Amino acid sequence: MPTYLHRKSEDRGRADHGWLKATHSFSFGNYYDPKIMGFRALRVINEDRIAGGGGFPTHPHDNMEIVTYILDGALEHRDSIGSGAVIRPGEAQRMSAGTGIRHSEFNASQTDPVHLLQIWLLPNSQGIAPGYEQKTLPQVADGVSRLDVIAAPEAPESAVTIHSDASISRAVLAPGGTLSAPVSRGHALVQVARGSLVVDGHALKQGDGLAVKDAAELALSSDEGAEALVFDLA
Repeated sequence: MPTYLHRKSEDRGRADHGWLKATHSFSFGNYYDPKIMGFRALRVINEDRIAGGGGFPTHPHDNMEIVTYILDGALEHRDSIGSGAVIRPGEAQRMSAGTGIRHSEFNASQTDPVHLLQIWLLPNSQGIAPGYEQKTLPQVADGVSRLDVIAAPEAPESAVTIHSDASISRAVLAPGGTLSAPVSRGHALVQVARGSLVVDGHALKQGDGLAVKDAAELALSSDEGAEALVFDLA
């Protein structure tokens, strides 16, 4: 029998640096709660809003799988292995920090904000080679509800490959739409990016997360329409 833990948007940690307004689903930076350190391999879900011209100067990471999902605007990425790209809505980016990588992330616009979700996953093994990948996701037609894998260890052509025992799917629900999301690894987390939806009878709004233990499938529905990320976690 599945068990559920609803983490409301307003209960998340928050940071306001002027150019950056960040919301943390799990302990991160100056926000620390030893009871909220992640869920299974999922260590970080940060919802960031970066003002025009703002961004993160070059900084290091190691032994983490980092996935970036843009909701609005565009983010410019540069790193120490020679990768450079602008990430926009409808794309997924994966950076494997591995043995060590340095990178910067800046709003690609000097005037318009960028709104994104950044996800950190614990890798299957330490010390892999650093890497970068970016893919364009399938288009979603108006009035259509669909579920697409955007990151997985054995990823489809339109998804990025992650070195973690987890997968991430994008769920887009049209107004009145329904979806069934299979859970192959036993545990799941749904993070609402836009709109509101119901997951197995639990009503969620934008910014809410629902962790589910011992699940085989999730039933999603939305009256107004929604966009969410669905994590399948071992």
